[in-house]
Amino acid sequence: MSFNNFLNNVKDKMSDLKTAALKFKNKEFLNAAMAGAALIALADGEISSSEKQKMVKFIENHEALSIFTTADVINSFQEFVTQIEFDKDIGDAKGYAALGKLKSNNEASRLVMRMIISIAEADGNFDADEKVVAVKIARELNLNPTDFDL
Repeated sequence: MSFNNFLNNVKDKMSDLKTAALKFKNKEFLNAAMAGAALIALADGEISSSEKQKMVKFIENHEALSIFTTADVINSFQEFVTQIEFDKDIGDAKGYAALGKLKSNNEASRLVMRMIISIAEADGNFDADEKVVAVKIARELNLNPTDFDL
């Protein structure tokens, strides 16, 4: 093996490590975003396909989460949905706990809030039940609900 091949191999390995590190670093953000998405999507008792599509598009188009595959996003979302559907009290507690891990990061918290509002509006009806959940999420993230017209 030539020195150039060796060097390229080392660079490839370093790139793989960087990607893995970024995934680990942003796992809390992914989990918080998916917890918020699940909580808001289930607020009215059902998850519409437009809400699911809006959530996936948001994640795919956001730079901080673009390191995750669509499968990672869907799996995390589905885990929170399953927990909430199985036992609402425990599922909600786990969802809010995941959101709470972001409360010291205002920028990330605001991004999650914008995402959950976008998901709630995806079916064309941001109803009262969804607004109640959105206010709870804002408070869990240490955000003022009025900043988001709630």
